[in-house]
Amino acid sequence: MPKSAKPEFDVIVWGATGFTGRLVAEYLARTQDTHRARWALAGRDRSKLEQVRAKIASANAACAELPLVLANAQDAASLDTLVGRTRVIISTVGPYARYGNELVAACARGGTDYCDLTGEVQWMRRMIDAHDAQARESGARIVHTCGFDSIPSDLGVLMLQEYMRAQHGGHCDRVRYYTTKLKGGVSGGTVASMLQMMDELEKDPSLRRVLGNTHALDPEPRRGRPEERDQMGVRYDAELGSWTAPFFMAAVNTRVVRRSNALLGYPWGKDFLYSEASSFGPGAKGLLTATSFTAGMGAFLGLSSVSRVRKELEKRVLPAPGTGPSEEQREKGSFSIKLLGEGQSTKTGGRVKLEGKVAAKGDPGYAATSRMLAESALCLAFDDIPSAGGILTPASGMGTRLIDRLRKADMTFEVREATSNTY
Repeated sequence: MPKSAKPEFDVIVWGATGFTGRLVAEYLARTQDTHRARWALAGRDRSKLEQVRAKIASANAACAELPLVLANAQDAASLDTLVGRTRVIISTVGPYARYGNELVAACARGGTDYCDLTGEVQWMRRMIDAHDAQARESGARIVHTCGFDSIPSDLGVLMLQEYMRAQHGGHCDRVRYYTTKLKGGVSGGTVASMLQMMDELEKDPSLRRVLGNTHALDPEPRRGRPEERDQMGVRYDAELGSWTAPFFMAAVNTRVVRRSNALLGYPWGKDFLYSEASSFGPGAKGLLTATSFTAGMGAFLGLSSVSRVRKELEKRVLPAPGTGPSEEQREKGSFSIKLLGEGQSTKTGGRVKLEGKVAAKGDPGYAATSRMLAESALCLAFDDIPSAGGILTPASGMGTRLIDRLRKADMTFEVREATSNTY
């Protein structure tokens, strides 16, 4: 049942009473004079929605009458009504594998655009298989990973590729992503999603084949090459001049970037290589930090894979759902990503090396993510973007229009040519 031509709202924030949902709502309220969207808060508890609205209104009186919409994540009929009232749904209700199925299905049926901040590869694969065809038919643009996972990765690669095409012809056949600064806290929602994945793996070990497949999110998954495997140990990168360690979100971001390349028709080639790692600097200090980080991450993943230990960690150590960094911590956070790309120029025939930067102030997973998610929804609602319906990625669904929006929202997207044989 396609939505009406003129729905009541431009954007609805679903899960507005959760930690990240509140941050998204606060961002939309702060930028109300700029975007002038017709928007609403949605959830299942009116009293909690009223509390969120009251807090928003204390900073922006124009939001005192912000509409509230009630629905239930497990009630398909209520979700059909919800999505029929808006052009775009922002979903912050996770773990998505537990609470997101019916909403994506409703958007695919109703032709309503959708964006979220999931990093759950196994769930995204299920959504592609279940709803991509119907979303294409209805025109619904369903865009996962519109937060720190995976906008810096996906749009950072797109930025380098567009620069290469415009300035040199051809494309970068290899791009490497390195975190050079990452300061922020962890929320209960992020932890809950990770624990959900561990629970699913325990019940269905065959999911390891999905999670371990470097092309798991391609329209037609295929076996990747050995050089595409995610970094698992400590390495020294001579060109970067730094010790590196695994990046904990690489297993999500790399799959999203590869899906973008496939959905765009392989403009970067079917042999395009992409990798991600954390950078810790040169010398003994860099080696020690990279080694400690790798050991700590391995120990945590090992412990959390054991059901009994996982439950104890959840109960006694890990943050609870609905919690996250304080406002002071969020404001002090930041991130900076370096992207190194190289490819063959069709104009000169020589190799070209590019260096990109994606950065933002504010806690990566919350202050920065709420900005990225909100701007993604506004991009879908208002910008003239050529993408058709389907299960998309930020790069394939919104492309350079979203980069332009995020630059105006004080995020850094920069690219320059390397000045020597090394970066």
